[in-house]
Amino acid sequence: MKPLLLIACGALAREVIALREKHAWDADIVCVPAIFHNTPSKIAPAVEKRILALRAQYQRIIVVYGDCGTNGDLDSALARLGVERISGPHCFEQYGGALHDQHMAETPGTYFLSDFLVRHFDKLVWHSLGLDRYPHLRDDYFGNYQQVVYLAQTDDPDLVSRAEHAAAKLGLPLQIAHVGYGELEQRLLAAIKQSVNGLG
Repeated sequence: MKPLLLIACGALAREVIALREKHAWDADIVCVPAIFHNTPSKIAPAVEKRILALRAQYQRIIVVYGDCGTNGDLDSALARLGVERISGPHCFEQYGGALHDQHMAETPGTYFLSDFLVRHFDKLVWHSLGLDRYPHLRDDYFGNYQQVVYLAQTDDPDLVSRAEHAAAKLGLPLQIAHVGYGELEQRLLAAIKQSVNGLG
């Protein structure tokens, strides 16, 4: 039986893999499609399906997800299955931590970007909302936002350029904060340390 499985949101896949390599975790990683954020009702069933299919192969499973709009359905499923997840409502809070909370307190109309969302902004936001076909609807969707904050995991000039492109499309000013893996790394470290201690 293998020691540990991380079931992660696809939007966190690159970062979770990088963290596994950085910390030399003996863990397998399985991801749920990030596109499910557009239909959050699919998240809990998809995670549960993977747990049921794989749990017999692992001593422990940790779910690397926020609630992500499931309205508690994900936590209910995990409680029923006896599986933990790292804390946090979504990846922006997991990356930004107190900085995310500060922006939300000071400017509730903040639209957040991560490395993943910057890479896939046109597909996941612009095209999926139909703004490539109906650009006049932009203000209907984003008229109440006041700023874009890019919580950057990496120092990548190309991603900065893409973030600027996304903010320009939204017609909003851009702030960039290089937060790295933030609370995501710290919460995963704590959970995996507990796993190692528990298995020892």
